[in-house]
Amino acid sequence: MIRFLFIEKEIPYMGVELSPHWIYDKTDIQGDAVVSFVGECRVELENMVDLQDVKAKDSIYSPKMLNFIAEFFDDDLEKAIYRQRLLITAMKEELESAGIPDHVIRQGDDLYHVDHTGVKRKMTVSIATKSIVSTLIHAGINIRTEGTPVKTAGLAEFDIDPATFASRVMERFILEIEDIRIARSKVRPV
Repeated sequence: MIRFLFIEKEIPYMGVELSPHWIYDKTDIQGDAVVSFVGECRVELENMVDLQDVKAKDSIYSPKMLNFIAEFFDDDLEKAIYRQRLLITAMKEELESAGIPDHVIRQGDDLYHVDHTGVKRKMTVSIATKSIVSTLIHAGINIRTEGTPVKTAGLAEFDIDPATFASRVMERFILEIEDIRIARSKVRPV
């Protein structure tokens, strides 16, 4: 069973939170889990997991971001990347359910808002990785966007409550994973 929690306290995301047992340490939730929280996001190069971003010397910053951290106690990085894409898809579906205007598009593990004039603004950051004991996912969606290094869109401009959004996304995400587990168990071998 995958457990989930929205953490009420604001927590800045600096990259070091993407580490084994961080969820257990902060929430006492042990085992496979996903948590979300709001806080400033500022990831410096020394804490970046995405080597492409490190090589490009890209910075990650948002004055206020809704962050999701998921940890699964397996060692399959490819499965973690599939789960990461499921989490991003759950975010996209929830944005669409919230009635966000114009279009939200997914490109790989990122979401973008494209307005009626064709202007494309990035909404998310995301990465999946592997630790010595687990696989980990971080996904963040902007709430506010002042000072971001690229054109961005955030939940605040669409009047979307981060706590409600987070809970619905985590529920969608977990339902998908549980449904996959059920699908795996209902077939006969051939």
